[in-house]
Amino acid sequence: MKKILLLILVVFSNSLLAQDREINWIGFEELDDALKTDVKPVVIYFYTDWCVYCKKMERNAFKDREVISTINKEYYAVKMDAESTENISFEGRTFINNQARTKRNGIHEIPLLLAGRENKSMSFPVVMVLDKEFRVKIKSHEYLTTDQMKTLIKG
Repeated sequence: MKKILLLILVVFSNSLLAQDREINWIGFEELDDALKTDVKPVVIYFYTDWCVYCKKMERNAFKDREVISTINKEYYAVKMDAESTENISFEGRTFINNQARTKRNGIHEIPLLLAGRENKSMSFPVVMVLDKEFRVKIKSHEYLTTDQMKTLIKG
């Protein structure tokens, strides 16, 4: 009996520790489903495969235990390659990458819609924090250090 309890304790504690090892990233379609059952704020991260600063943030800020813990507990975390060519259904609408047909690395409609800036070109990485009503609270179009990320998600 003791061995069974010990085994259950070890498995349970490992699963709890695993929760704080990485961010529980989801896609927009999963977010759509999640918001129907439990409404909470959202962190959105748009990146590209060629973005050096995106890779640096993934190695640093997104690997910090405090950042991981805060995001996993308080937010839905959405991660999206801004150059994705996949069609994405969200809130009853299908979003596509129109530019993929005309440009080698076209930007998908979703980052253009959510992270686009008037009179400025799109730049990456983009980190956005949205409130429970899906209104933009913070939008960053630059590399964020671990400390800057902590401030952004706690603000």
